[in-house]
Amino acid sequence: MPAIADNPLPTLLQPARLGPIQLRNRVIMAPMTTRHADSEGFVTPETIAYFQARARGGVGLVTVEMAAPEKVGKHRNNELGLYDDRFLPGLTELVSAIHAEGARASIQIGHGGGHTRLDICGEEPIAPSALPHSVHEGYTEIIVPQAMTEERIRRTQASFVEAALRARKAGFDAVEIHAAHGYLISQFMAPGENIRQDNYGGSLENRARFAIEIMAMTKAAVPDMAVTFRMNGDDFFPGGIGIEDAADIAVWAAQQGADAIHVTGGHYRSLPTAAIMIPPMATDPMPFLAFARAIKQRVNVPVITVGRYGDPNDAIAVIDNGFADFVALGRPLLADADWVNKASRKEQVRLCLTCNSCVDGMRDGKKLHCLVNPVTGRERDFAQRQPARSGQSIAVIGAGPAGLNYALLAAQTNDVTLFEKNEHVGGGFLWAGLASKFQAVEARPKPLLDHIEGLKTAVLAAGVTIKTGCDPLAKPACLLPFDHVVIATGARYRLGFGWIIEYVLKAGWLKQGWLKTLAGSEWIRQAFYYDWREGRGADHDARLGAHPSVEVLGDARQAGKSEQAILAAYDAALKA
Repeated sequence: MPAIADNPLPTLLQPARLGPIQLRNRVIMAPMTTRHADSEGFVTPETIAYFQARARGGVGLVTVEMAAPEKVGKHRNNELGLYDDRFLPGLTELVSAIHAEGARASIQIGHGGGHTRLDICGEEPIAPSALPHSVHEGYTEIIVPQAMTEERIRRTQASFVEAALRARKAGFDAVEIHAAHGYLISQFMAPGENIRQDNYGGSLENRARFAIEIMAMTKAAVPDMAVTFRMNGDDFFPGGIGIEDAADIAVWAAQQGADAIHVTGGHYRSLPTAAIMIPPMATDPMPFLAFARAIKQRVNVPVITVGRYGDPNDAIAVIDNGFADFVALGRPLLADADWVNKASRKEQVRLCLTCNSCVDGMRDGKKLHCLVNPVTGRERDFAQRQPARSGQSIAVIGAGPAGLNYALLAAQTNDVTLFEKNEHVGGGFLWAGLASKFQAVEARPKPLLDHIEGLKTAVLAAGVTIKTGCDPLAKPACLLPFDHVVIATGARYRLGFGWIIEYVLKAGWLKQGWLKTLAGSEWIRQAFYYDWREGRGADHDARLGAHPSVEVLGDARQAGKSEQAILAAYDAALKA
């Protein structure tokens, strides 16, 4: 990754106004469901620690995850509650924690509509029309919601206003109306999901009426709060809205009081896949920027852009060029809670892989987490930890993800030398992008290589000495002067088949035809990561028998995926 532009203070990092509130910069934390709430929807200590970490990291506005304005709108288990006053004490504590770190606080008000189930929300789901919806929450089920009557429409609209008033009572500075991604408001706007023949169906103006009335009613009820309107620039399916319709809706929302238009893209019905909602590594960087630029030309309020802004240079350039007024970050703040502070200091950020382990795991029922940052979702645990070693000279053997992460952490309190027998650092990440899939998404080399290059930059800045093309295990005696030796050499393929795997990857065969399909299957991936590989740390440990302090971690101990290896590095470097 190139160095952050040499600018004393980029516009991105300067204070800015969002409606009636002042933000310390133009970086907004985008809403992402965390599952840190309890089963009823109450704020937990984990909720507070997670959001407070991003506020401490320098974000201007922290947008708390989607919360339903009425119980029937709850779209996931362990979703934060906002539909009842009983949630106020926890929400008030959450806002106070965010404010204590100098950030402003917003909460997204979103209604699942037809994209929920009876077992999740406890009521029969409602939608503009009684059309089938595929709902995945742990497992997938097709449901048919009840079509809303006009009286039911008015009740739901009123619930948005009540939720905004409740948010203000809790101390929030802003609310966001969620009109994107195939939830209730988005369902009203899409002709393929709204086949009504009354004032809320048919023409674009009628289909947008539900949303625009909510926008007007909410802003009128909380004029002292910033009210943002999140919408799609494109639904990416034939029955959805495109940018022309989106631009008209944005104009109407701004006319009815929206303080900013937050432009995203994608829908649960998107083709060829709904994954575009959280753009994975096979998509181009900043895939929704064109929509934000088009809408910015039509509205007289600020525009927020979102989607693959992990590199601070991209975010800085978008603002400097006037393409948008604010940048929202979701996954980049999971990979590095200190993204804003580091960008301000021109330090290397930990780059997101866009592997979608975070959201894919969350949709399957796990708490929100990050493959490259084990602290995400474990903030309270790691807050209690201390460096495992201090004032020692440490040799780390193997500069893959585990070795790089251990070296970076250990260098805070030790003198670290990192050895890599190959000419380049990166380990398995150098080849993982050539596979058919990385985690559950289509693999691409660049995000993985950029991440490794970023880690290398951060490791060097931390004072670590990196020696490539050097295998100290060939001469174990050279390691005796070190106080501690960490073996992070990764796993090896059984029976010496590693060269065959490497040849097939380099040839690109696993991205073509039937081999691509086969390589993406679960049993092949299980074999590739686990069954065909074995840790080689025990062999190395035996060769270092004369050394008094040796530790084996990651794949070197037990073959597995990079997530477990990186977590092992954190567990070794930081002890409770």
